[in-house]
Amino acid sequence: MNDQIHSGGSDHEHGELGDAEYAEFMELAAQEGFDPEEVEGALDEAGHGPLPVLAVVGRPNVGKSTLVNRIIGRREAVVQDKPGVTRDRVTYEAEWAGRRFKVVDTGGWEQDVLGLDASVAAQAEYAIETADAVVFVVDSTVGATDTDEAVVKLLRRAGKPVVLCANKVDGQSGEADATALWSLGLGEPHPVSSLHGRGTGDMLDAVLEALPEAPPQSFGTAVGGPRRIALIGRPNVGKSSLLNKVANEDRVVVNELAGTTRDPVDELIELGGVTWKFIDTAGIRRRVHLQEGADYYASLRTAAALEKAEVAVILIDSSETISVQDQRIVTMAVEAGRAVVLAFNKWDTLDEERRYYLEREIETELAQVAWAPRVNVSARTGRHMEKLVPAIETALDGWETRVPTGRLNAFLGEIVAAHPHPVRGGKQPRILFGTQAGTKPPRFVLFASGFLEHGYRRFVERRLRDEFGFEGTPIHISVRVREKRGRKK
Repeated sequence: MNDQIHSGGSDHEHGELGDAEYAEFMELAAQEGFDPEEVEGALDEAGHGPLPVLAVVGRPNVGKSTLVNRIIGRREAVVQDKPGVTRDRVTYEAEWAGRRFKVVDTGGWEQDVLGLDASVAAQAEYAIETADAVVFVVDSTVGATDTDEAVVKLLRRAGKPVVLCANKVDGQSGEADATALWSLGLGEPHPVSSLHGRGTGDMLDAVLEALPEAPPQSFGTAVGGPRRIALIGRPNVGKSSLLNKVANEDRVVVNELAGTTRDPVDELIELGGVTWKFIDTAGIRRRVHLQEGADYYASLRTAAALEKAEVAVILIDSSETISVQDQRIVTMAVEAGRAVVLAFNKWDTLDEERRYYLEREIETELAQVAWAPRVNVSARTGRHMEKLVPAIETALDGWETRVPTGRLNAFLGEIVAAHPHPVRGGKQPRILFGTQAGTKPPRFVLFASGFLEHGYRRFVERRLRDEFGFEGTPIHISVRVREKRGRKK
């Protein structure tokens, strides 16, 4: 483990590969018959820093989800929701003109529960908070409404770059309707039909101008300032109580009564002799008739907090059965690529029987994050709070770990020799070589002679963890298959 690299080292143009390591790697790729440009592309894709975030906002029924569908190219089709029905995911990955970015969709919940203006404003606020740029969608056939004007005020206050999308312009006759939206004072309206795709290319060109470039992955250069922790979990699971306990004072209002939402609070708190920034997402309270809306806002707020954080402390109520909502929140943290710590709250209230059944639930319901450090705490009494910091540090350590290419390829060689991929259709695909192109979280690119089945990729991930640790972090593995060379006749 001594030659395993953690944060530190110099910046260079090959992501996290040093010049000598990069040259050796490219020579290996050439020997195996890979196109150098393809290899460069794979490294570039895996080795970038955090992707810039685009929020799509606007009032209900202006076509936000259809537009998001169009932007992400239907690789992950957005479900057309019925009003009041929540959706698990609000963040998607997209690519346009060779540049990748994340899209936050606020079109998932269209039930007028809080009053139309309030619900639109709440959705827009959460999305704008996490965004680098915003697409504001207006129905050009209706024109600018009072609700649209209210969103414009929000956008002006936020000061983020805005691309104005005049949707539902299906032909030349609709161009005049789009032109009328200059009156909003947000610059040029881009006439678009998200349903038919008309004008979306020009609009996305404008989006790329508004979005910052994805920063290159710079090995060992911290963002600066305190490490950022998102405290996430279902409503009323004890997030505010936990924050107050670690801060040793009442910084957050704890109230079991139903309320609506409030802005997330970022708190600088000293723990274990180190200052941390806690991003609190505790503001959601359930009302019976607000349940769907509160859950949707909770997922928006969780997505916003995860974008700002480095590690997610996921609080789970150990006195209750692990729920589908708990699992969704875990999945959000993993898909966001954050370091993960599981904190089981109300541990002091459990009897032996509940502890037994909880352990069984953890094994089955949370198997996907068996690698995450776990602490059993009580936000009420402060029990085991001292274990939180070591768990967070362990997770961040795994999140930033990098394995040198030479060491990785020796390890891959051992795996292929001892556990070759099963033969499929008379052929046996092999991992030829690989590299770790990025950290935060660890991202590996494997180059193979044929398609690697999902089960074999999972096996490789398990062996990587056995060998190199990676406790507390998701691992991303992408596979590039060597293209078959055409035979000359």
